[in-house]
Amino acid sequence: MPCITWINWHQRNHLAAQFIHAPTYTLECMSTNTITKLVPWIFLTLWCGGFTVAKVGFNGAEPFTLLSIRYASVAILLLPFLFFLRPKLPASLTEWLHIAWVGFLIQVVYFGAAWVAMDSGGSAATVALITSLQPILVALAVPYFANEQVSVVRWAGLALGLLGCIGVIVANNELGGIGPSVLGFAFLALLGISCGTVWEKRFGISHHIVVTSLIQYSVALLFTIPFAFATETMTIDITPAFLFSLFYLVVFNSILAISLLLMMIRQGEVTRVSSLFFLVPPGSAIIALLVLGEPMMPMAWIGMLVAISGVWLVTRQAVTNHAPPKIHHTTLGDRSNDK
Repeated sequence: MPCITWINWHQRNHLAAQFIHAPTYTLECMSTNTITKLVPWIFLTLWCGGFTVAKVGFNGAEPFTLLSIRYASVAILLLPFLFFLRPKLPASLTEWLHIAWVGFLIQVVYFGAAWVAMDSGGSAATVALITSLQPILVALAVPYFANEQVSVVRWAGLALGLLGCIGVIVANNELGGIGPSVLGFAFLALLGISCGTVWEKRFGISHHIVVTSLIQYSVALLFTIPFAFATETMTIDITPAFLFSLFYLVVFNSILAISLLLMMIRQGEVTRVSSLFFLVPPGSAIIALLVLGEPMMPMAWIGMLVAISGVWLVTRQAVTNHAPPKIHHTTLGDRSNDK
């Protein structure tokens, strides 16, 4: 919503009101801009924590069992809001299918494959490194599917982001458990999140968070439960750590982080949004340092700065390509009094 400055240069009696009201609208605009700038960092923090928390959750349940509990919990949590708020539903079958398909790609393919890769012996850093190639795949695809061009400066930023991401993981000696199955599932996860991102940008339509979440997690649940029945024991060891992991994955990862991601993809340039994934390994390392006390090597800090520089190049290019918003001028009071 554009900032509105109430100005009437022709009426003296309204001049005082101009100075009274203008700061209020200025503060509103400043507040909106601040929130907009914070959204990527809020998403990044919530997303990075998911890797560590998922590992904790695996001590209480196998991957698809945990995913099934997670998705069922989200649906149960949001269902009352659907009846209470009565948000507008998708207007056509096509819109329903687009929402469901993105949910399948991200919730089933991406999370399912990534969690199986980690449960199969791959470290969270290994999976994070492979899936952090997502911005590169997206940048290659968007000119053809989302009508978005990637400039030379942005490609340089993507390269720096990838280099810094690799630097953090190698410096901390976190690469481990790289077997054929781990690599296969990790690259399948990469394909899922990349396709989901491009598809959402190309066909995504803004809907109420409750509607989108219920459709996507219900579809995901239809796939994860049969996988769990067919491949896992579905044993659950309920402990405080498991309950905390489940709470984080349901509220912060499934509802908040995913909603912020889809919102950023729809409203911004998809290459710019995808570049944030380069900061997932550095962010995960910082969370591990603060929460678990795991040390972060000096070279890892350098790698993190390189990754941040790359993301800054990508996002800065996106900002400079847009003209500043126009200020709308109108008058105070009844315009019929103007002469």
